Amino acid sequence: MVTIYDVPADALIEEVAARLEDRIDEPDWVEFTKSGAGKELPPEQEDFWYVRSASLLRKVAQNEPIGIERLATEYGSKKRGSNRYSVRPGEHEGGSRKLIRTSLQALEDEGLVTTAAGEGRRVSDEGEAFLSEVATEVFEDLDRPELERYA
Repeated sequence: MVTIYDVPADALIEEVAARLEDRIDEPDWVEFTKSGAGKELPPEQEDFWYVRSASLLRKVAQNEPIGIERLATEYGSKKRGSNRYSVRPGEHEGGSRKLIRTSLQALEDEGLVTTAAGEGRRVSDEGEAFLSEVATEVFEDLDRPELERYA
């Protein structure tokens, strides 16, 4: 049985994002919002919402139970003022908590994530099955000889 740890993260996230496009809806405000306080502009990707949701699902599966504050720290970046000039050393700024919370709520409505009271979010049994199924397909599509020892 192939798990999320047996395949490269970028390939897994890309495939999960493609499947989430059919399952969850993108809010109207996503194209206008920044992904964190350290960013100057919104993301330019067309499928940013689905890629971030897939990434969040993977992070929750790896680090469960995990809360929004810790996820915001992981998705944060250095704030260096403007991109045009740096006048002082950068400080870490957290990622957008609303973006993370809304994405997790959409995954929760779909049945992939559950809330553990007082602990944070966990992946549900359906979410585990979904991720394992996607990981198996990604593993079969990979044409990388260094991963043959997992087969």
